[in-house]
Amino acid sequence: MDPKTEQAHTTDNSNLRSIIFDKYEMGRVLGQGNFAKVYHGRNLATNESVAIKVIKKEKLKKERLVKQIKREVSVMRLVRHPHIVQLKEVMATKGKIFLVMEYVKGGEFFGKVAKGKLSEDVARKYFQQLISAVDFCHSRGVTHRDLKPENLLLDENEDLKVSDFGLSALPEQRRADGMLLTPCGTPAYVAPEVLKKKGYDGSKADIWSCGVILYVLLSGYLPFQGENVMRIYRKAFKAEYEFPDWISPQAKNLISKLLVADPAKRYSIPDIMRDPWFQFGFMRPIAFSMKDSTLEDNEIDFNEDCVGVSDGVDHDKEVQGRKPPRPFYNAFEIISSFSHGFDLRNLFETRKRSPSMFICKFSASAALVKIEAVAKKLNFRVTGKKEFAVRMQGDEEGRKGKLAMKVEVFEVAKEVAVVEFSKSAGDTLEYVKFCDEQVRPSLKDIVWSWQGDSNNNTNNH
Repeated sequence: MDPKTEQAHTTDNSNLRSIIFDKYEMGRVLGQGNFAKVYHGRNLATNESVAIKVIKKEKLKKERLVKQIKREVSVMRLVRHPHIVQLKEVMATKGKIFLVMEYVKGGEFFGKVAKGKLSEDVARKYFQQLISAVDFCHSRGVTHRDLKPENLLLDENEDLKVSDFGLSALPEQRRADGMLLTPCGTPAYVAPEVLKKKGYDGSKADIWSCGVILYVLLSGYLPFQGENVMRIYRKAFKAEYEFPDWISPQAKNLISKLLVADPAKRYSIPDIMRDPWFQFGFMRPIAFSMKDSTLEDNEIDFNEDCVGVSDGVDHDKEVQGRKPPRPFYNAFEIISSFSHGFDLRNLFETRKRSPSMFICKFSASAALVKIEAVAKKLNFRVTGKKEFAVRMQGDEEGRKGKLAMKVEVFEVAKEVAVVEFSKSAGDTLEYVKFCDEQVRPSLKDIVWSWQGDSNNNTNNH
């Protein structure tokens, strides 16, 4: 058991309680590691149970773990899924950092696995949930790099939750060729290519680990065993393992496609999802149970002794629904829009920002006609229409249901209009990709390109 991320195992029965930030009551210790303790907590306003990971800044600096914690926070802000432990809030005092997380009270998944093999139906359910979560991470450019039963939890409904993103990799950690270099993971679960020092595909390495987990679920023991780590590695490098008789041929076939030493020949996640054994009873979650993150990028300094507290409140909601029909745009906003064209990069950031905006070189009414024509061309139907505003929805199901957006056009001068796009439903990254790859090219003839700076002419790329 890895104590630094354990949330559901009581190691201290102390009844001491304290209130932090006038928001949470902290109670018993759930787990303890070298640089952090995890406490059971309670939200005073909602009475909701949470897990609070308390980290001493001084210890982080001493152990040179600042980057690891920053990465863990960044990753958990990106991945919000029913089968991933949710980060709710990040707070800090002069000497400590507080990570407020979803409280997963069903215990470690490892405890269930340690009792022996599971039935194929039960193993399939957990494997489907695991792959769903890993697929979601990969769609955000995140690779976990330490998938194993000890880093999986169970909630009160006996559903899987992936935890411990301390070794995860973000897109910016990849080399120019898209490969990762740093070897990490647990010997029994790590992919052979991770150890070769030539660079590896983090997504493919995660799939190998998922294959080991599936083998363990169905057999009750590890596929690669030995009296020492080198013996385990030798077997893994050759993908040398045997199946017990009780595993079905269909399950054996899937495992044999996952535990392939050559990552180029290993199954991808789409391959897994097309596999007949995996597909049985599988329902891909598209309506997530969690709301989009209200976490603010509060720039907590993990090194210096400063105070930084996120109150976790979405202040933007206080003014939603009260936008005047012709909002005021200052010169800076308009110039910024000219220079950036139809720039959606800010949607990848964690700060709350205004909707995507560009300046149109036609009147508001002409712009609206063009936008409706583009919507029809892209198989988006108009679901609502008001003066200088339309709502549209796509036909295809995405990760969070059908993509929908609101488009508002504001006339700021004769033959000049400001056009705002904002997502109203669906997955944010799918929205970004759709706008960047399909909407922007379709509207290029009405976007007013920046005339004074050739370096900032973004409408042509």
